[in-house]
Amino acid sequence: MTEEEVQKITDVVCPFCGCLCDDVEIDVANNKVVTTYNACTIGTTKFFSVNETEHRFTKPMLRKNGKFVPISWDEAIERAAKILLNAERPLLYGFSSTSNEAIGEGFKLAEEVGGVLDQTASVCHGPSVLAIQDVGRSAATLGEIRSRANVIVYWGSNPSAAHPRHMSRYSMFVRGFFREKGAKERTLIVVDPRNTDAAKLADIHIKVEQGKDYELVSAMRAALRGIEIPEMVAGIPKKDILEVLEIMKKAYFGVVFFGMGLTQTFGRHRNIDNAINLIRELNSYTKWIISPMRGHYNVTGAGTVWTWQTGYPMSIDFARGYPRYNPGEYCANDILVNGEADAALIIASDPGAHFPAKSIRHLAKIPVIAIEPHITPTTELAELILPPAIVGVETEGTAYRMDHVPIRLRKVVDAPDECLPDEVILERLTQKVRELKK
Repeated sequence: MTEEEVQKITDVVCPFCGCLCDDVEIDVANNKVVTTYNACTIGTTKFFSVNETEHRFTKPMLRKNGKFVPISWDEAIERAAKILLNAERPLLYGFSSTSNEAIGEGFKLAEEVGGVLDQTASVCHGPSVLAIQDVGRSAATLGEIRSRANVIVYWGSNPSAAHPRHMSRYSMFVRGFFREKGAKERTLIVVDPRNTDAAKLADIHIKVEQGKDYELVSAMRAALRGIEIPEMVAGIPKKDILEVLEIMKKAYFGVVFFGMGLTQTFGRHRNIDNAINLIRELNSYTKWIISPMRGHYNVTGAGTVWTWQTGYPMSIDFARGYPRYNPGEYCANDILVNGEADAALIIASDPGAHFPAKSIRHLAKIPVIAIEPHITPTTELAELILPPAIVGVETEGTAYRMDHVPIRLRKVVDAPDECLPDEVILERLTQKVRELKK
């Protein structure tokens, strides 16, 4: 391979996590990824995954007699449309690892078939959404945090594992406009019951008792108001709580990044509600913001796009012909556990690997359409596979970073064989549904 055969593509956006790092460079030769620069280990793995097609679906597949056989796109689209139209309560779920354009098409399809539309936030940062709807939040872009923040708190989050470049690119270790010395000018506080990799890097590790975050936040709010607190709260001595509060009150610009350690432990959205109010009260002393650590690269986009389309970010029911919102009733897990869904379209997610057993047992009983490039536990349950091009690697698209900044993803290689972009698949499905309804 000569140097002339290798094409370097710059300003590539990594389509893995909510960081959406946009400084990646890719060397491509013969339609294969040769080298990646700047991407983390997980992002690099995603880029290189397109080189292997052994475990990849490259044609529409239909399950016959327990085995998948290839079919044409026209037949696949028609079968999928009929499955959704013939269902009384179809579920459309996922959308967190695809483009805003595809997410918008998903809304149109759900409206046409009178289905339930949900995304992966309902099983991760859904409580954050509920809390923010209740009380709002102080927010800022990652760029502003990078430039200004000198006190950084990771609460119930381990960026070293889930968002490998977050600390080096946006928070602790990066040199910002007003933080030219980087980590030397910043204080890192980690609140986590475990001694995570992030906790090992922290200046202060608050080892809160499991499930006692609400009590700790409440004690901090009380102390902030001058109320006497107990000598020990959630396993943390009073003096340590007061010490951290003093650091927070004297910050030039502070940020709390919170993860599923807050959203999926006892208290759920009330944990977030309480934390948001702590930040609001700290703003009486100095500048503080609070930001969720969103996982999938466009889970923020799913909530954002549907909110401006319907008014709601997730758990949306179109059974009456208009959108209704009720988390806890219209979440994908609730629909499956209660045995309501009689068909499902799964896109850009893998509930077969992550949902509870009762949900999976029901999913196995109903027709499942999977828009999925690889073999997964969900495709093992599927009746029909519609193979997509991978957004941000094999096709372009727009996504929202975890701080709600929209970023355009680039294409670096061509998709194999008959794979189509998610947006095109959903658009064709919607058109076929409309034709069949006439």
